[in-house]
Amino acid sequence: MTAATSPASTPPLRWTTFAAPSRFYSLTGKLIPWLWAAAIALSLFGLYMGFFVAPTDATQGDSYRIIFIHVPSAWMSMVIYMAMAFWAAIGWAFNARMASMLSRALAPTGALFTFIALWTGAFWGKPAWGTWWVWDARLTSELILLFLYVGYIALTEAIDDVRRSDKAGALLAVVGAVNIPIIYFSVKWWNTLHQGATISMTAAPKMASTMLSAMLIMTFAFWAYAFAVVFMRARAIVLERESHADWVQQLAKENAA
Repeated sequence: MTAATSPASTPPLRWTTFAAPSRFYSLTGKLIPWLWAAAIALSLFGLYMGFFVAPTDATQGDSYRIIFIHVPSAWMSMVIYMAMAFWAAIGWAFNARMASMLSRALAPTGALFTFIALWTGAFWGKPAWGTWWVWDARLTSELILLFLYVGYIALTEAIDDVRRSDKAGALLAVVGAVNIPIIYFSVKWWNTLHQGATISMTAAPKMASTMLSAMLIMTFAFWAYAFAVVFMRARAIVLERESHADWVQQLAKENAA
């Protein structure tokens, strides 16, 4: 066996393998169609389960069904922000270009889920509390989360120099991450109208199994959607920033042919 074909000569696959924009672009291009298919299929199944199969709540009636959109959206709003702050910090600390680009790609999707969580929360709050909005601890901290997303997007777009823009955005994202535990623990730390956690890692679920299944299916659907959209946006950012790279120019030639 020659050295050229020896397994030892092949570089091992590490978590940093796809840190190169070209490898990230290639991998995500193959994943995106499958993610979109999963997002559509799971959304249709989850909405059917939540709106037509899950039983009517004894206290809130059918108005509770908005929970199947509201709760997964709220979860995603927090998880995506932590992911955005993490990748922004990695890009800042290690000058990792792909990490900074991924952080930027996450922000609009996180802002969308935060808006959906606030909007559906208002629709749920009207029949439950008799009002569209109260300055509740969790609602207020979730609104602050939306402002953080918008602020990050505005700050990074306002600075022309890419490196300075990434660093400024990373600073805002990392500092703003302190709001995430405030959102999560707000119902425990303060007297709030918002109900406590429906699902806990340390206690049995407080809902019927059908309701729980529908909520988890919708959560997976939102995850698939988030990955698909973020990957598409990240690929566009990669092409913009790496426009002078040989592989991007070669790709442009192949697409033009």
